Amino acid sequence: MKFELFVARRYLRSRAGQRISGVTAIAIGGVFIGVAAILIVLSVINGFHKELQERILGTTPHIVVTKYSYAPISYAGSEDTLLARIRAFPGVVDVAPFVYAKTLVRSESAVEGVVIRGIDPKREQGITDIAAGVIEGAFSFDSSGVVIGIELARVLGVVVGDKLNIVSPFAGTSTPLGFVPRTKHFRVNGIFDSGMYEYNSIFVYIGLEELQRFLGMEGMVTGYEARVSNIYSSGKLARLITSRLGFPFRAVDWIAQNRNLFTALRLEKVVTFIVLVLIVLVAAFNIVGMLTMIVLRKTREIGILKTLGARPQSLTRIFIYAGLLMGGIGTGLGAVFGFIVSWLLNTYRLVTLPGDVYFIKNLPVQMQWQDFVVVCTAAVIITLAAAVYPAYKAARLDPVEAIRYE
Repeated sequence: MKFELFVARRYLRSRAGQRISGVTAIAIGGVFIGVAAILIVLSVINGFHKELQERILGTTPHIVVTKYSYAPISYAGSEDTLLARIRAFPGVVDVAPFVYAKTLVRSESAVEGVVIRGIDPKREQGITDIAAGVIEGAFSFDSSGVVIGIELARVLGVVVGDKLNIVSPFAGTSTPLGFVPRTKHFRVNGIFDSGMYEYNSIFVYIGLEELQRFLGMEGMVTGYEARVSNIYSSGKLARLITSRLGFPFRAVDWIAQNRNLFTALRLEKVVTFIVLVLIVLVAAFNIVGMLTMIVLRKTREIGILKTLGARPQSLTRIFIYAGLLMGGIGTGLGAVFGFIVSWLLNTYRLVTLPGDVYFIKNLPVQMQWQDFVVVCTAAVIITLAAAVYPAYKAARLDPVEAIRYE
């Protein structure tokens, strides 16, 4: 064992020399708590991000192709050339047409603003998971049927089999009193729960042909929704589709559609990391104070070491090693503890959440090795920096003065 490492270990022990001192344990404990807290919180944030991403991808197409200003696009059914061109792009798994509009829906007891989407039921099941989220009734559009979100059903006070009156924002008739929009009765065939309040409260799904006739858009669609094999390359693929199709078409991927939300989540993770790093900084100040106290208490021993030939570089390394030992032990224990707690939370779902407040019932946890590497590296660097001042102070001690006054 190197001389400097041996002395560093000896300085961290109690007077009896059999175990670490209480002050050392407190300094190590500060690093341990800081690292464990950061890793557990980041794992929980990652879990929320993953759950949110899965819920969004369950109801949102990976890529949406439309014209600027959502101008209608001619659609020729199964022989549509634009649909075939989009499907031919590498990485595109499936493509489906859709019609999109905002309007009002009225039940016997309430009126609500909604987003109506006309879809091809068979094609839609290859794009989103709305059909799998139906909790009442069926994903069926027979007999002028619609499928609505659970929150919208609650607001309108309807159940499966009830009637809804939907207003067409475009089609209608002119009268001496002005334009009268077309209205039509639809039957609630199914109620879905996507896990996202925004989708559950505003979306109404209608059969594509039914909605085309209702809106006066026969032979026209709003755009095309596509599913891709790699969701993380959807942005690059969307740009490629935009450049190949040219103006007036544009393609938007699922990240761009929810850019504000994902930007806020990334910012939240960064801010949380910075705040929790302050815990490690507090522990680093404990290490500075402890090593400085050791220098003051061991002034005579340091003077003797220098008299016996120990160079200033050796004394510097002694206290650097002492800081690294405390930081390394605290970081290692904190990483292990954070891993165990995160694994237990993820495996046994120990923490439950109120379902009426959050979109999930259990606390989600997802560990990422990048977080462990960054956090552990940052903790070791901080504790190493904390040992610099005491090491510098010890190296500058005058051996004659140290021995004389001790």
